[in-house]
Amino acid sequence: MSNISRYDPFLLEGVPDLFQGLFRPLRATGGAEGQAGGIRIDVTEDEGGYTVKAELPGVEKNDIDVKIEGNLVSIAAKIERASELKEGERVVRRERYSGNVSRAFTLGAEIDDGKAGAQYKDGVLTLVLPKKGAGAGKRLEIN
Repeated sequence: MSNISRYDPFLLEGVPDLFQGLFRPLRATGGAEGQAGGIRIDVTEDEGGYTVKAELPGVEKNDIDVKIEGNLVSIAAKIERASELKEGERVVRRERYSGNVSRAFTLGAEIDDGKAGAQYKDGVLTLVLPKKGAGAGKRLEIN
């Protein structure tokens, strides 16, 4: 019998392990969960609408932008990490993400953007999105 092994097109023979990580982000990761700086969300639904909780740790409330167009919800944020180095220090490794992140998803029903609300507390953005019929898009103010 022959041995069956899984072929990994991203595993390059003869390339040092240091460079193998450069090619890993090209793989399908199943959404923003696997991406550096991705927005992780939880969505729950009841008869009246949806509740979305998005993790945005370390983001200022004014740097978050939420847009609703029908059943499409878009969340975008600007993440800035202060780089405070003391004299004589140097960065050995930096894993915390700085830059822009965004996430868009559709829901099963149109959202009543006139009654929708948003709150940001302790790094978690909570959106309350009541269901309705067709309507125009609206930018939400975050409390």
